[in-house]
Amino acid sequence: MVPVSILDLAPIVQGSDAGQALRNSLDLAQHAEKWGFRRFWLAEHHNMTGIASSATAVAIGYIAGGTSTIRVGSGGVMLPNHAPLLVAEQFGTLASLYPGRIDLGLGRAPGTDPLTTHALRRNPASSDTFPDDVLELQGWFRPADPGQAVRAVPGAGLDVPLWLLGSSTFGARLAAALGLPYAFASHFAPDALLAALELYRREFQPSEQLDRPYAMAVLNIVAADTDSEARRLFTSQQQQFLALRRGTPGQLPPPLDDLASLASPAELATVARTLVYSAVGSPATVQAAIEAFLEPTGIDELMVTSHVYDHAARLRSLEITAQICGTISAS
Repeated sequence: MVPVSILDLAPIVQGSDAGQALRNSLDLAQHAEKWGFRRFWLAEHHNMTGIASSATAVAIGYIAGGTSTIRVGSGGVMLPNHAPLLVAEQFGTLASLYPGRIDLGLGRAPGTDPLTTHALRRNPASSDTFPDDVLELQGWFRPADPGQAVRAVPGAGLDVPLWLLGSSTFGARLAAALGLPYAFASHFAPDALLAALELYRREFQPSEQLDRPYAMAVLNIVAADTDSEARRLFTSQQQQFLALRRGTPGQLPPPLDDLASLASPAELATVARTLVYSAVGSPATVQAAIEAFLEPTGIDELMVTSHVYDHAARLRSLEITAQICGTISAS
């Protein structure tokens, strides 16, 4: 079985707040560490009332400070929102505090809407410079040259592994050219998954960081003791994506007994296509879905994300996932 990691968006559920969401994330990370997950990543989003990880480096520090062995990182930092030097300093600080445990996954999307992009002082064309920004960021992590006028302190000379994230072939091609590990956001952008992985492996060029391609992809997981209970829990995520498609994003809602009463067949079909890479059900059902995802992708590492309204049920979902992956590994 390939290594398994967690992507957590620190979901803010209806009736709660960001503080509780982050405390829940820490509790989840502490359990994930005991259950044997390899990484725990948080993602940068802005102006999203249902996501508490906008200040991603701060949230990573909170999670890393409350755990001891699991790798903690970004999935990802939206690099065009930031000066590369600032990112190097932030993650250099994290790597200084938690050596050997920090990952830096990078994306090129704004992670928000156009008005918030403007409020971030982000140039709409800044995505065009993403490859150059990645190279600049790599430079800040290299040991400083004698007499170098500007350096990342801390950051220069530290081991902070970079990952490139993507939902299309663009990121795959760039990760291959730079010899970096690649993570695909198949949990919400499924269409280009197999094409991106094939391109990444075909065009990969070895680098100082990585001598051969290393690919990860994300699978939605909602596991419960029965198929019916898992399907009910999954309606929270389905509702949230439905609201996003309608232009009314919000906090993670409680599950419904009848999702069809909330949306048209066309809307439900759109949500189903978006979330096609999802393993929802009892342990046996989820195991079959994980195996069906691993076989065609051939990924080196599986990342899972579980958007469940009730925190205890989310813990149970990922505990079942850890048990399933242990069974697959032993078989």
